[in-house]
Amino acid sequence: MEDRSTEFVQRYQKLENLKAAGIEPYPNDFKPSHTSGEIISNYGETAKEELEEKKISVTVAGRIMAIRDFGKASFIHIQDRAGKIQAYIKKDILGEEGYKLFKLCDIGDIVGIEGILFRTRTNELTIEALKLRLLAKGLHPLPEKWHGLTDVEARYRQRYLDIMVNPEVRDVFLKRTQIIRHIREFLGERDFIEVETPMLQPIPGGAAAKPFKTYHNALGMELYMRIAPELYLKRLVVGGLERVFEINRNFRNEGISTMHNPEFTMLEFYQAYATFEDLMDLTEEMISGLVEKIHGSKKIEYQGKEIDFTAPWQRITVKDAILKFSNPGEEIFTDKDKALQFSKELGLKIPEGLSHGKIITEIFEAVAEHRFIQPTFVTHYPLDVSPLSRKNAQDPNLVDRFELLVNGKEIANAFSELNDPVDQKERFENQLKEKAAGDAEAHEMDEDYVRALEHGMPPTAGEGIGIDRLVMFLTNSPSIRDVILFPQLKKE
Repeated sequence: MEDRSTEFVQRYQKLENLKAAGIEPYPNDFKPSHTSGEIISNYGETAKEELEEKKISVTVAGRIMAIRDFGKASFIHIQDRAGKIQAYIKKDILGEEGYKLFKLCDIGDIVGIEGILFRTRTNELTIEALKLRLLAKGLHPLPEKWHGLTDVEARYRQRYLDIMVNPEVRDVFLKRTQIIRHIREFLGERDFIEVETPMLQPIPGGAAAKPFKTYHNALGMELYMRIAPELYLKRLVVGGLERVFEINRNFRNEGISTMHNPEFTMLEFYQAYATFEDLMDLTEEMISGLVEKIHGSKKIEYQGKEIDFTAPWQRITVKDAILKFSNPGEEIFTDKDKALQFSKELGLKIPEGLSHGKIITEIFEAVAEHRFIQPTFVTHYPLDVSPLSRKNAQDPNLVDRFELLVNGKEIANAFSELNDPVDQKERFENQLKEKAAGDAEAHEMDEDYVRALEHGMPPTAGEGIGIDRLVMFLTNSPSIRDVILFPQLKKE
């Protein structure tokens, strides 16, 4: 144990002493009667005299987070899933053997305490320990300085410590659970059913992204971690499940940043006999209601900016957004060469052979996207960047699609679905040409999906919402890694 710290060696010796004394340091038969939160909720307002009269007995279990030792008596704080509570450990109450056991305990150990509630001189609700059991000996000390930027990577790697010692981190993940629960309830109340679709797919479809590739030995075939569940969910709509949703992981073999993690959580939902405009209304209702439920207000602060989720939200087309924040001349929307020229004036590096619609999208992202701080639906994207979307009836070069932007970042992407199998096959074929021309993210051909459409899919609208990004905004977290329990990191 030469490479271990002095404190680890000392704690390990205590572990050996416990075993030598016949004490099991990791028992599994202790049952708490209350959490700390239940005790505070039930008895937090009970007067000192009433506690003395009733002699209320409680049994709790948790991790020792602090010890104040006064020789023959000590105060400790123990933490469980519901919070913290103080316990009073006194030698002549606990007994000789019980106090010896306590002296072998350290901050970070998990203990069980049975005792009577009382109030201290400072009126703090406290458990007077009658019995104490060690439930798990901790061999490492708790970190003293776990906050601050210098410890960020260590916090992500050892998330268990992060949650243990930083209450605000625990609160982020409790809010994440609340957010997902609210979304499930919201959709369930509107007759959506929750389903699960394959994570391993023979064709990575439903989005423009680089997939992770793997190999299935028994089937003798390459498979891909899914980049989106979209094409499988729409197969279910074809089958008659007219309102479906899934909350689950997607995987994209791309860069890592404050807004991107290669493994992330998406909500995707599809509604038959609806349009992208219907989904704008639904999204406003769902997210504004969610914000109010979590924060008690439809206004939140995110990284020093006030964001107001009160409906209705701004709606603007890609074209109008570009014209609002730059002065390119309207001809860029009909003349590819003019669009390419303007992109060069902006300093954009456009790959050889990029389509007109993709150039327009690059221009939009450069001049306008980051400007939308308040919730904004940006609509009518070019057909070239939307191979699964329904064409706009007035302009077939555009599609009936929106992205929801908040603080200049995409939160949701939705469109009226393309349900014409002939049109869909042609678009897949065009995507194959894009891939041959060097676009690594172009969509693959999916013959089975086309066959499903040939059986008839009702007019449908679908949407994907990034759960991690939504949680970032609702917990004021600057990085996506702050809202993912175990984000991807380089090896230590």
